Amino acid sequence: MSDVNEMEALKASFRGALAAGERLQELQDRVAGLDSHADIGTGDLEELGRVTLAHAIAAQALRGFVVSMQTRRSVGAP
Repeated sequence: MSDVNEMEALKASFRGALAAGERLQELQDRVAGLDSHADIGTGDLEELGRVTLAHAIAAQALRGFVVSMQTRRSVGAP
């Protein structure tokens, strides 16, 4: 039998990672349109820093959760 709280936490973690990825996708055209011969503006760079950090944290949190679930299941396996 599955743990309902664990499954809901997994779903929430997955939704968080997806939402962070969607925020990155929203910046796609702006990043693609940057002038390769010019410096990036401070505001744009700060926004990219915030969004990429949020994405990294969300992805790592999801990965950590999955690994902990795998570890717990392998410990209890015969």
